[in-house]
Amino acid sequence: MSWRDVLARAAAGVGATAAAPALVQFVELFERWNQRINLSAARSHDDIAQHVVDSLALVPHMGEAASAIDVGSGGGFPLIVLGACRPAVAWRGVEPIHKKTAFLSTAVRELRLSNVEIVTRRVDPEIDHGFDLATSRATFALDEWLALGQQLVRPGGRVLGMEAREQVELGSSDERHPYAAGDRQRAIIVRRVA
Repeated sequence: MSWRDVLARAAAGVGATAAAPALVQFVELFERWNQRINLSAARSHDDIAQHVVDSLALVPHMGEAASAIDVGSGGGFPLIVLGACRPAVAWRGVEPIHKKTAFLSTAVRELRLSNVEIVTRRVDPEIDHGFDLATSRATFALDEWLALGQQLVRPGGRVLGMEAREQVELGSSDERHPYAAGDRQRAIIVRRVA
C-alpha cells in the first residue's frame, strides 16, 4: 500500500476523509522543507506519513472543542494534521523556533488552513489560557505536559497527551486510550479539567 493510501485509510478511519488531499500535500511540503531545515529525522514520504497517522489518533478524543492550542508545534505534528481534519476548530500553534514557524506559516498558507494561527514564542499560561483543548507531541515528558496543559484549558476542557512505551501514572480524571502505531503500542491520554 502506498503512503498516500495509508493516509487516505487513516483519515477515513477517524471520519476525516475530506482532509486526505491536504494531508498528502502536507507530507510533500514537509519532505521538501525537511531537506533544507531539518524539521525531523523522518526523511521519506513513508516515514513522514507515519507521523501524520500517529497525529490522526488524537482526532476521536477532541470532543466538541471550538478552540485549541498546540504547544511546541515544531514540524506540524499534530497541529497541521488536526487543523486540516477539524476546520471548525480555531487553533493556535505555539513554537519558539523561527525556522519552524516559517515552515508552519507556509503550511497554513499552502493548505489554506484559515483556522490555524502560528505564534513564535514559548507557551505562556498568562497569555495562552481558556482553550477548550490543548495538545502537544514529543515536546515535554508526558506528566509535565499534562500538568502544563491543564493550565491552558478552561474548566470542562481537555488536555490530550501522547504516551509512548513508558506509561505514566494517571490521575483520577485521566483516561488511557491505547492504539497501534505500526508495530508499536501507544496511547492517547485524555485529561478532563474540572
